[in-house]
Amino acid sequence: MRETESVTIENGRPSPPVTSPSILLLTLARRIEAELNSALAPLDLTVSRLGLLGHIAGVPGVSFSDLARMSGITVQTVHAAVKALAGAGLVRDATARAGSASAIEITPEGARLLQRATEAVSEVDDRMFGPEAEPVQRQVADTLRAAFQGGPPA
Repeated sequence: MRETESVTIENGRPSPPVTSPSILLLTLARRIEAELNSALAPLDLTVSRLGLLGHIAGVPGVSFSDLARMSGITVQTVHAAVKALAGAGLVRDATARAGSASAIEITPEGARLLQRATEAVSEVDDRMFGPEAEPVQRQVADTLRAAFQGGPPA
C-alpha cells in the first residue's frame, strides 16, 4: 500500500480518500435514503414522492413550475409525479382549467399519509441518529441541527 497525494493505492487500485467530507456525506446519504425508502415502502411512498407531498402541503396552491424549482427536477417530471399522486387521491389541482395556472394542494388523505410518513421518518432518524446510534452519527446529527438552528453543536 502506498499513498500518492490524498488517494491510497492498494493492490494497484485507487481508493477514495476516507477523510473527504464529500465522500463521507455521500456514503451516509445513501445509507439514509435506503433506510427511508425501506420505511416508506409500506406506505407506497419513496423519498422523492414524500418530498413532493411535503412541498405541496407546505405551499398550498403551488404551481408545477414552483414544485420543479423546489424539488430540483424538471416540470415534466413534476407533472408525471403529481398525476400519480392525484390518481392516488393524495393531491388535487384546485384550478384544473385549460389555460389557467395550476394550484396544487394536498387532500385530507394526502395529509393523513404525510403524517404517517413523518412518523416513519422519525423512526429512521431515531434508529440512525438517536441515543442507540453510532457516536459519529449522533455527532453528525447534532452538528446539522446546530448549523440549521444557528447554535453551536451539542
